[in-house]
Amino acid sequence: MQKDSLDKTRKVLSYNHLAGCLVNWKKDDDTSFLKAAPSQTLQQTLQALDRALKDAFDKKQPDKRFPVFKKKFKCIDSFRYPQGFKIEGSRIFLPKIGWVRFFQSRQIQGTPKNVTVSRRGPHWFVSVQTEQDIPVPERPVFNPYDDIVGIDMGVVRFLTGSDGEYVEPLNSFKKLENKLARAQKDLSRKQKFSNNWKKQKQIVSRLHIKIADARNDFLQKLSTIMSKNHAVIVAEELRIKNMSASARGDVENPGKNVKAKSGLNKSILDQGWSAFLRMVGYKQEWSGGKLILVDPKNTSRTCPACGHVCAENRKIQALFKCVECNYTANADYVGAINIKARGIGVLEAAGHVVLSLRRDGVSRPLNQEPVGTSNQVPILCSV
Repeated sequence: MQKDSLDKTRKVLSYNHLAGCLVNWKKDDDTSFLKAAPSQTLQQTLQALDRALKDAFDKKQPDKRFPVFKKKFKCIDSFRYPQGFKIEGSRIFLPKIGWVRFFQSRQIQGTPKNVTVSRRGPHWFVSVQTEQDIPVPERPVFNPYDDIVGIDMGVVRFLTGSDGEYVEPLNSFKKLENKLARAQKDLSRKQKFSNNWKKQKQIVSRLHIKIADARNDFLQKLSTIMSKNHAVIVAEELRIKNMSASARGDVENPGKNVKAKSGLNKSILDQGWSAFLRMVGYKQEWSGGKLILVDPKNTSRTCPACGHVCAENRKIQALFKCVECNYTANADYVGAINIKARGIGVLEAAGHVVLSLRRDGVSRPLNQEPVGTSNQVPILCSV
């Protein structure tokens, strides 16, 4: 109906108009099955469609796209109750379903506002959104040199800090890639919608869930550690969509190194950088810290010792060697140092005085990183 209205009148139908149509759809023989569902959940779906259409035409959100039809066997099964539900201990009352027991993963705090029931593989979950007053967090400020860290994210090393620490990537998809490929191949050979097809589809679904859960667990734990240890975290504002764009090209302009770029894209998407930065962002906000995103241009090509910027400084992926002063270090570590310096520049531009006390007792600005006499910067430890 929305697409037809846009084609004919170039006008988006309002939510109130669609909610009024819902009454007639329940009376229609073709859509009478809608009567079996609570009206609230159907109205919530219409509200979600209304938001999606408004976002699609919002010039402030250029990444938003026009909504597409959801396939029956590929969509996420979920529905929301804005009211009418009751919670008593470890059971919840859902309109038109009744009382259902659930495992309470943590204590529900505040006033419940709505609940969302969703299915993930063979399991069902209920999420309770609550409202409560939370005081503005105040984080005690210790030595600024220890409280500010720049992080460079990559594929070989998931994260390298300006303090010298680094974290190896999990690569949850890569570990189960072959097993998933075999399971999907078996699924393609079975008759669609048969019992064996449904069983095999559950196997594929469980593998996808296992990959996603392992990645989410890794990112949650690491983001918590980073947020607890650092008041200010500086990272690059990465364009993941552009970085993982296909290099295949077309018939007239075929791409180069397509196979290698495809493997790189797979590794980039396996890391979950966007999810990690999102987690760090809200955890920093909870604890009174700050996440600063800076321009990633030339962060791994700039010498932290003399400031010389040149592509020749990084001839190979892992090693940085300045062609001017011969400063040598791990390329990811150099990137982290430069990212931290740019973050400090952002703080100073905002009026913050950022000074630190070196271990030798000499006071200096934080954006002046120490340069050791050794050509190779040591890696302190792994988080």
